[in-house]
Amino acid sequence: MAGLIHVYCGDGKGKTTAAMGLALRAAGSGKKVIVMQFSKDGKSSELVSLNRVPGVEVIPQTRTFGFTWTLSEEEKAEAAVYYSGLLEKAFEAAENGCGLLVLDEAMSACANGFIKETRLLELLRQKPEELEVVLTGRGPSAQLLELADYVTEMCKRKHPFEKGVPARKGIEY
Repeated sequence: MAGLIHVYCGDGKGKTTAAMGLALRAAGSGKKVIVMQFSKDGKSSELVSLNRVPGVEVIPQTRTFGFTWTLSEEEKAEAAVYYSGLLEKAFEAAENGCGLLVLDEAMSACANGFIKETRLLELLRQKPEELEVVLTGRGPSAQLLELADYVTEMCKRKHPFEKGVPARKGIEY
């Protein structure tokens, strides 16, 4: 059966949560899963759990760059080289019988220039036929939306952050 492309986008909470839930579901059915996160420090609580699940490979973050708006142009260029390399690594790893590839914050990585959208689209069009791919983040382009088979938008109606409640371990990260 052909693998499809999922986009989980929007300004609401739940994009990564939905992607990680699908990763658990796929692993539970015996599929090989690869998870790659962009613009995160590799310390989110879901990764602790996923690293314990047989059949799930989390591509580790060996570098962090901080918030995009704090980076110099040189640091942004370094991040682009780093994340572009991880994107290639993720698709190479997915060529060997992978059932699900999760690219968490891929749309943000495109928007911030850390990966080239043209390359991402090319990799998606050339993916192994059976590979299911999930991309999360805000602001997907028209091209990504057109290519996707599923598009789910998380819409924020209310969020505790608006009342000054910071992100909480185990809930938001």
